Amino acid sequence: LKSEIAVGRLPRDFVFQSGFGSVGNAVLYGLGNSDFGRLRMFTEVIQDSALQLLINGKIESVSATSLSLSKSGRRLFYKHLEQLQDRVVIRPQDISNDAGIIRRLGVVAMNTAIEADLYGNVNSTHIAGSGMMNGIGGSADFARNALISIFITPSIAKKGAISSLVPMVSHVDHPEHDVDVLVTEYGYADLRGHSPRERAELIIENCSHPLYRPLLRDYFERAKSATSAQHTPHLLDEALSWHLRYLKTGSMLP
Repeated sequence: LKSEIAVGRLPRDFVFQSGFGSVGNAVLYGLGNSDFGRLRMFTEVIQDSALQLLINGKIESVSATSLSLSKSGRRLFYKHLEQLQDRVVIRPQDISNDAGIIRRLGVVAMNTAIEADLYGNVNSTHIAGSGMMNGIGGSADFARNALISIFITPSIAKKGAISSLVPMVSHVDHPEHDVDVLVTEYGYADLRGHSPRERAELIIENCSHPLYRPLLRDYFERAKSATSAQHTPHLLDEALSWHLRYLKTGSMLP
């Protein structure tokens, strides 16, 4: 975000959306420790972290459809109600998720991925392709129409038994065309303007966990050598083998 501002593609008081859940909350708390200020939020749900940023003055105003606050968050909300009443607007969902409004405001969309693959496709709803973790909500409305579409995920889950970056996602909610930036605790991959092969290089080197980076590299190199003319290299007999191994053994690691 800082680099986007530095080159003039993003105003300092940019408008952003944050997805629901613990990762979204954590990212917003991180913004609270940054030098960003006077941001504007156009989103679906106000969580505790957004409320805290409103009170500290990091966020100037919020437009949302609902509030989802913890008990302590509700107490904080009522305590500062007078301060917040002119800065929070609750709107119907057909306005908060309107494609035209999202585009005109130049919203920076920040949503959570369960997993992403080497080419930037994102699964945000299903575990191992079948078990629903949560609904898709309005993340697709924002991802498809945002000025910058960012997806965030920890690189691993279950203490390393699961890699959030895999050869092929087991379920697709957001195709690679709607994913601009992928972020993990190891860094970010700006995928804009890159071919599928270039995207894979960026994701492996910038976002993957060291436990799984050699495995992703090995898969990608062998997929590239299988047919030199492939636009999006895949080994179809192995593409979902990580998920199958996890279901059989409890770990994606061989």
